[in-house]
Amino acid sequence: MRVVIAEDSVLLRVGVERLLADEGIDTVAAVEDGEALLAAVEEHRPDLAIVDVRMPPSFTDEGLRAAIEARRRVPNLPVLVLSQYVEERYAVELLAGGASGVGYLLKERVADVSEFVAAVRRVAEGGTSIDHEVITQLMVRSKRNPVDSLTQREREVLGLMAQGLSNAAIAKSLVVSDGAVEKHVGNIFAKLGLEPSNSEHRRVRAVLAFLNLG
Repeated sequence: MRVVIAEDSVLLRVGVERLLADEGIDTVAAVEDGEALLAAVEEHRPDLAIVDVRMPPSFTDEGLRAAIEARRRVPNLPVLVLSQYVEERYAVELLAGGASGVGYLLKERVADVSEFVAAVRRVAEGGTSIDHEVITQLMVRSKRNPVDSLTQREREVLGLMAQGLSNAAIAKSLVVSDGAVEKHVGNIFAKLGLEPSNSEHRRVRAVLAFLNLG
């Protein structure tokens, strides 16, 4: 796997690069601002871009805006955003642009190496990895959520799907059987009217519905 890292903190940038190297993941470019990120993704066409939200010059939302632009310039570019806080406005824009190959993690998650690496691989493969806190805040902003018909347990399952967990991982988290999770997932798809599609994965479409973005 080939990645581009955009992070203004030298220590974190180098730390993430070394962490990835230990997992056999190659960093083809490590940059410190949005413009350099755009140049790097256009040049290298990486398997994943890991982007800090707050970068120079104003240290507000340059990184997230650059990530959105990077996906516009390089369609289907997987992007994993790292942030100290949830930047609600642009998080919505990033996710609404297509949840396939998108991750949004709070930086504290990087400390859990196995969780972070799993998120990197998942997003690079076209999946999602959305921090629970991000999900919570986006749910609060929703005026009307299309998952009202789901049971409490089905909502719990869908919330874990939004974090990128597999059925087996969901079963372990909820302490239920794999068969029970498969049944819940089937019910979720049925209630949301998500028929099989060749162009869009139903789990991704369910995540969008959960966040009221689809």
